[in-house]
Amino acid sequence: MASEVLVRCEGVARTFGTGPGSVVAVHDVICELRAGQRVAVTGPSGSGKSTLLHLMAGLDTPTAGTLTWPALGGRERLRPGPVGIVFQGPSLLAPLDVAENVALPLLLAGEGEAQAVDAARRALDRLGLADLAARLPEELSGGQAQRVAVARVLAGRPRLVLADEPTGQLDHTVGTEVVRALVETAAALGAALMLTTHDPAVAALLPTRWAMADGALATGDREVPCSA
Repeated sequence: MASEVLVRCEGVARTFGTGPGSVVAVHDVICELRAGQRVAVTGPSGSGKSTLLHLMAGLDTPTAGTLTWPALGGRERLRPGPVGIVFQGPSLLAPLDVAENVALPLLLAGEGEAQAVDAARRALDRLGLADLAARLPEELSGGQAQRVAVARVLAGRPRLVLADEPTGQLDHTVGTEVVRALVETAAALGAALMLTTHDPAVAALLPTRWAMADGALATGDREVPCSA
């Protein structure tokens, strides 16, 4: 496994609110996510998994500790670019068709229209979604929409893929297909992959598992057999 550190958390904490009503969502997290890793972060709802992922994605900032991206640059350079994100809920823009949704981040990053459209169609084809290119998000099933979100990540060719409960609204069969698409996408890109889940069956599809409870993270930093 490559040793390059993509994300480093040193005593990272995130508290929401102040005073007696404050909520400590994440506290004293120490971990490194390295190039090529495939990590499932497990834990029950409310354990801090999503908050940690949002911090690593640069969508939120810690209230304590230090969070850096040694091999990716500063926080302002993460998106669009070296970090791709798949969210739990709907993330496709309703007025745009599937191909346009996949191409949009590339256009926002300054890619030419022809190049962005070509990359989008290649990503859709790789994931077996070419026949959905002209459909609107409202015409997709939940599983199809999530796979399109994965294609959007693939088109952007990030070095780190973060997925926040990507199967949370899907049944087991469809969820497994989405996770396998994520794993295949990360492999095709040579990217690291971290996903959060409360489902042990989903976690079993990735070789490394970290556990989170009450805002604290236990990495163990060991790989276990996976069923992928």
